Amino acid sequence: MSGTTLLTGATGYVGGRLLEALEEEGSRVRCLVRRPDALAGRVGPGTEVVAGDVLDAETTRRALAGVDVAYYLVHALASRGRFEDAELRGARTFAEAARDAGVARIVYLGGLGSGELSPHLATRQEVGRLLRASGAVTVEFRASIVIGAGSGSFELVRALADRLPVMVAPRWLRTPAQPIAIDDVIAYLVAARARPAGSTVYEIGGPDRVAYADLIRAYARARGLRRILVPVPLLSPRLSALWLTLVTPSHARVGRRLIESLRHATVVEDDRALEDFPEIRPIGVEAAITDALATHS
Repeated sequence: MSGTTLLTGATGYVGGRLLEALEEEGSRVRCLVRRPDALAGRVGPGTEVVAGDVLDAETTRRALAGVDVAYYLVHALASRGRFEDAELRGARTFAEAARDAGVARIVYLGGLGSGELSPHLATRQEVGRLLRASGAVTVEFRASIVIGAGSGSFELVRALADRLPVMVAPRWLRTPAQPIAIDDVIAYLVAARARPAGSTVYEIGGPDRVAYADLIRAYARARGLRRILVPVPLLSPRLSALWLTLVTPSHARVGRRLIESLRHATVVEDDRALEDFPEIRPIGVEAAITDALATHS
């Protein structure tokens, strides 16, 4: 597609990496952000930055004018209060504005999981349903843990492994997940500008199925650290959140909400993404951690 691409969430981790990729390929990008100054010096000369908020219908409609493809990478995990309300209201506002503007395609990054889900995962999947209701072709990618320097899940692993030589390992640390490297996420998001022809939900992940405890061990090995995890049958997600506040206060609010989701397996059950995007072959956990550490240093 040769028209304007709207990017929401450009000040976030995934959005910032996607902005770089879109600019590198020469796309005409417009970023919708609440604080344009946050992108000062971080965008190329051909990128437009406009002030607005997906919770505000008028600024969202203006931002979507003349847009062919829109990336919806907004989430409210770090917000105070009920983040679910803000996420769903923003998705409804965006979907209505996209329908009115005649946007051809929406690309969205949500979360893996099935069955009874945590508020975080359930809300992410409901956002996808609301975006599909816009009538635009909507490509939703559902991912588990994203490994990369700056990713909330990975930074939680980093904080725990760096600070705790010995840590308790509650049951949720043993829940299976299927992490994916940030570069592979970006590759999927870029490719989705033109494929597939109709609205689709894709489950994406790397080749390894691991638990959060395995990620901590893999990170420690990559750093040359000796870490001991002591399994315990207790420490519910609520108590774990309090423990997290003590050991990683800078990640406490997002971490508490992520922990609620770690009770649920987040693994790929449908591998159509590998069939429809054959040029993308996600790397494994150890390679992804090595890349993340290289980026951080």
